[in-house]
Amino acid sequence: MAEIVVLGAGLGGTLAAFELADEVRADDHVTLIGQGGTFQFTPSNPWVGVGWRDRPDIEVPLGRVMQRRKIRLLTEGAARVHPAENRVELTGGESVPYDYLVIATGPDLAFDEIPGFGPDGHTVSVCQTEDAVRAHTAFEAFCADPGPIVVGAVQGASCFGPAYEFAYILDTELRKRKIRDRVPMTFVTPEPYIGHLGLDGVGDTKSLMESEFRQRHIKWITNARVKSVEPGKITAEEVAADGTVAASHALGFKFAMMLPAFRGVAALRGLEGLVNPRGFVLIDAYQRNPAFPNVFGVGVCVAIPPVGASPVPVGVPKTGFMIESMVTATARNIGALLRGKVPHARATWNAVCLADFGDGGVAFVAQPQLPPRNVNWASKGTWVHLAKVGFEKYFLRKVRTGVSEPFYERFLMSQVNISKLKEPAEDKPVGASHG
Repeated sequence: MAEIVVLGAGLGGTLAAFELADEVRADDHVTLIGQGGTFQFTPSNPWVGVGWRDRPDIEVPLGRVMQRRKIRLLTEGAARVHPAENRVELTGGESVPYDYLVIATGPDLAFDEIPGFGPDGHTVSVCQTEDAVRAHTAFEAFCADPGPIVVGAVQGASCFGPAYEFAYILDTELRKRKIRDRVPMTFVTPEPYIGHLGLDGVGDTKSLMESEFRQRHIKWITNARVKSVEPGKITAEEVAADGTVAASHALGFKFAMMLPAFRGVAALRGLEGLVNPRGFVLIDAYQRNPAFPNVFGVGVCVAIPPVGASPVPVGVPKTGFMIESMVTATARNIGALLRGKVPHARATWNAVCLADFGDGGVAFVAQPQLPPRNVNWASKGTWVHLAKVGFEKYFLRKVRTGVSEPFYERFLMSQVNISKLKEPAEDKPVGASHG
């Protein structure tokens, strides 16, 4: 009998619990530890921020589905992981022992690294659903007295898609309200160019995103380093290729949403051998931590090096399909270990993404996510918005039913030659990433 613990009940952790329940033996136990007992579909947070969704629309209570899947659900959250002792300490003081641990915590949002930044400062956020609800309240107040808007991400950010989506969605909603002409909008990003996305672009995202900004009268500043945020003013530096400051900007705003840099959660930070200095989990090619091989990492919490050097730090996103591929590889490898076999499953880290513009969008496929790629494709069209709405409903249904990958999803992905796992290989695990 083995105790398998999944830490984190977001996208990666919830799916990991489902897939592990299918992989374990009859007498093994799976425990899911989350902060609260509700799953939130975070890709829909930009819609929450403008009132296109209410919070209950994108949430799923996990108690009943986990009970049905025979997964123990603990909802008080973790205070500290003790990998040398094979236990997770909960916030209430209780310890949960494990034989195998899957870390899927997601990130800690580093708003405090910039003075005045974040929901407790002078900008709003759509990273978490509760923050998106607050953003919607602020947006409604803004619409009663409109003015300049700033949207984007700060230095060290690694998740750029929601920033682009929110800028385009804001433009769409403001036009619906017939007040777009009263709202100058600026997009501020550390990316070296528009459409970089932390991936050095996918297909022709540079031209696609720039063209969309021009059509929507959205100005932009790239290579931007935000220094501080004050009421109604963002101070940012535009950094040249040699690292010098090329220009300084004092951007006035009445409404601002900028994504933060990520770091590992407090329960992990500072654990030598388990995480890097930023608190992200170190893994090998099989999702295992080299120092503690019974610990696996999936999703946003894992360490990935940047695509390349840039004047301002830019991280690499962990996109939805990439996370799902990590989950499947992890579940298969733990299943193998439980049966005395050698881990062999490796995630493909392919990216299949839909970026919504409110009245259209961009779809892109990157195989693998990090260049050089075998497939490097992007396309813009009105169909993308409808596809994202459909995907939202489909994914929430997966969570409600407790099934990570229905048979028809596997069939469809196989027809377009997109796989979650690499072909079996004879090579040994690679060293851990230190990004």
